[in-house]
Amino acid sequence: MLCDRACSRASCCEAGSALPPLTRVEAFPKSPSSSIVPERQSHYRTRTVVVPKTLRQYNARRRTNMTTINKAIAPVPTAQEFLDVILSKTQRKTPTVIRSGFKITRIRSFYMRKVKFTQQSFEERLDQILSEFPIMENLHPFLSSLLNVLYDKNHYKLALGQLNTARHLIVSVGKDYCRLLKFGDSLFRCKQLKKAALGRMATIMRRQKDPLAYLEQVRQHMSRLPSIDPTTRTLLVCGYPNVGKSSFVNKITRADVDVQPYAFTTKSLFVGHMDYKYLRWQVIDTPGVLDHPLEEMNTIEMQSITALAHLRSCVMYFMDLSEQCGYTVEAQCQLYQSIKPLFTNKPTFIVVNKIDVTRPSDLDPTRRAMLDAILAEGNVQLLELSCVSEEGVMGVRNAACDALLQHRVESKEKTKRVDNVANRVRVAVPVKRDTVDRTPFIPDAVKTRKTYDKNDPERRRLERDEEAENGGAGAYMMDLKKHYLLANDDWKYDVMPELQDGKNVADFIDADIVARLEELEAEEERLEAAGFYDEDTDEDSDEEAIRTAASTIRDKKANIRLLNQQKDKLQNRPIIPRTVQRRTLSEMTSKLSEAGYDATNLEERAKMLAKARGLIGRKREAGEMDIDEFNGGADDGEGDWVEADESMDHDGPRKRSKTGTKSIVPSGKRLPTKDRQVAGLRDAEQAAKAVRLRQLYQREPNRLAKASESDRHIRTKMPKHLFSGKRKAGKTNHR
Repeated sequence: MLCDRACSRASCCEAGSALPPLTRVEAFPKSPSSSIVPERQSHYRTRTVVVPKTLRQYNARRRTNMTTINKAIAPVPTAQEFLDVILSKTQRKTPTVIRSGFKITRIRSFYMRKVKFTQQSFEERLDQILSEFPIMENLHPFLSSLLNVLYDKNHYKLALGQLNTARHLIVSVGKDYCRLLKFGDSLFRCKQLKKAALGRMATIMRRQKDPLAYLEQVRQHMSRLPSIDPTTRTLLVCGYPNVGKSSFVNKITRADVDVQPYAFTTKSLFVGHMDYKYLRWQVIDTPGVLDHPLEEMNTIEMQSITALAHLRSCVMYFMDLSEQCGYTVEAQCQLYQSIKPLFTNKPTFIVVNKIDVTRPSDLDPTRRAMLDAILAEGNVQLLELSCVSEEGVMGVRNAACDALLQHRVESKEKTKRVDNVANRVRVAVPVKRDTVDRTPFIPDAVKTRKTYDKNDPERRRLERDEEAENGGAGAYMMDLKKHYLLANDDWKYDVMPELQDGKNVADFIDADIVARLEELEAEEERLEAAGFYDEDTDEDSDEEAIRTAASTIRDKKANIRLLNQQKDKLQNRPIIPRTVQRRTLSEMTSKLSEAGYDATNLEERAKMLAKARGLIGRKREAGEMDIDEFNGGADDGEGDWVEADESMDHDGPRKRSKTGTKSIVPSGKRLPTKDRQVAGLRDAEQAAKAVRLRQLYQREPNRLAKASESDRHIRTKMPKHLFSGKRKAGKTNHR
């Protein structure tokens, strides 16, 4: 009859250990206010939801490795985080725009898609949680019992069962509301049905607050569990607290278990690994066990009992005869008798620790008799060690490993599988072919070779001797060429030939190259002394004319280049219309005279026009000023930058005549009498600075192709990169 631990192995029960059902100290609350059983909605009270007692049907297609626990489980979100993730995913992955003017079929499919997508998202996330957590029935009995001790199998299954029930309820909600949405007659009714469907799904998930929190704690603790392989070679260290178990594990492995002078320093299983005889071994350090009934043991002690009951290992029961651990020798012997049924069919050793303080031979006859009584039962060996002085540590390890190897071989030989393998194994034994004695051949040089003696002055010289005589390691460079096996010993130190393009460079070297080089250098010196390389500085008139013409051409090209650059710079300058450009009469006549034209008629015509406009009379009154003087003395200072009235058309502001007669000049565009651009500038330098600043401030409008300073036109009202598509995961350039 098997025990109540739901294990599939009868070894622990046949050994006589009636183990009660294991319990867990911490579990999620069972109060009515925090019950993890979801209350069904009134809408579904008439529906029958079949919830399986276990998850075997749902996980029938899963294949779980029985010897390991999956530690790469995704974090389990809380109920609120679960809703935030799913609903935001629905908002991101589904369309968001619908109009009441659309066809009703389009409106129905729009909201049906949202309901179906939300249902599938919930279902996929719950499926992931249910599939990642291990099934206790599919695990090794040791792992299954360990999870039962740590998390309570009933609570563990109940939490997974509640999530499975929630998954079925959400699927039912999605199907029912998709069926109702098919008969929606308006956008408002479809929207309300969608809202009700998502609300009921959210309510179902909110009721899973406690199972999700419990499974997240289980996941975090499970990820920190040691990686124990129940099938590999294992040394199991057990005993009372503070007897030196963790110190021994630290000596033979790199587990680095915490060691303290008080009891129950180790509160869980620790695993260390080592190599012995080219094989990988694991050493398990178990928490201390006290001598009281199993019903009174806590979770820490039950981990040790679970490892002893289910692992095929070599049991090393540690004892402290010095009683520094706080427990007497009688109590330690009594604990061994209590848990001895768990050692059945396993190689067992009683390891006496702290022999640097007390050895078994130092015990009084009464305590020695109790220890001898345990050893007299057979199948138990006594080993001694001291973790402080490291006396006997490696011997204890080797003895335990050898005993476990022998036990594993013997147990395999008793199975039927060995017989099947032995039938296919053939050991070949060589047979002597004749009576001739073929002894090993040893050369005479080897037989006569003198044995190396460091103190013999006539010994063979070794490289070590050469090194010691020539400065030692780092200073002595070993000569490898002296050991070359060549036809001629003179070749050992020949220079290695230099090869290039597959050819030896030495084959192309002239033997007389040095003499030829000296002759060539002497010839060069004679030519230099004779002035053979001196330049002829005399130039005739033709060469000088060519040089002058070339220089003129270069200068002209440079001037043309500068003029073109200036023209390029003036391409974007503001151009004044021809009708408002100001020109003086003297400037025009001088330009025409330079071009070879007679400008006398133009001067006379300008005088006639000025007379016709009434300017001649005013000039006579002002002292017979000529036209150029009326223009501000353009002949005297027509290049001055402050010239404000340089126009040929003298139609500036005029005073009305005293007689009251109207001017004979027709009304039209009137030119300004002053240049307002330079009115507030002090000199030409300040005017040039103003031009540079104006050009600097015009760069940004020119870059943006603005028509003027008042150009506020927005050419693209809705840029495509800002108003197209949806922002999906990993893509932020569109939304």
